[in-house]
Amino acid sequence: QGQLVESGGGSVEAGGSLRLSCIASGDSISNYCMGWFRQAPGKEREGVAQISTDAATTNYADSVKGRFTISRDNAKGTLYLQMNNVKPEDTAMYYCARAYNALCVENFRTFGYYGQGTQVTVSS
Repeated sequence: QGQLVESGGGSVEAGGSLRLSCIASGDSISNYCMGWFRQAPGKEREGVAQISTDAATTNYADSVKGRFTISRDNAKGTLYLQMNNVKPEDTAMYYCARAYNALCVENFRTFGYYGQGTQVTVSS
C-alpha cells in the first residue's frame, strides 16, 4: 500500500503562495489517480484537486480554480500543489491522497488512502 508524506505547509499572508509536496513510498504513484484534500476545523474533508496518471487531466474544486495547480512527477514519486493568491478560507490541514485505481472521477469519489497532512494557515 505504501506511505504518503506531505510537506511544505506553513503560515502565509493572504495573497501569498505556498507549494505543497507529497512523497510516496512503496507502491508507485504512476498507476493511480492522485489528489489533494483539505479539512478545516469543524468542517468535513473536501477534495481540492485531482490529477490523472499521465497528468493530462486535472480537476479542481470551484473554490480554488485559477489559484491552485496540481502536478506530479511519477519518476520521483512526488505530487505537488502550487497555491497562489491564498485566502484566509484556505486555512486547513491539507492531505495528499491516492485513489483506489487509475480512474479519476468527478466529486473525488475514488480516493481511499491519505497521508498525515500538513497545516496551512492564511492570515488576513
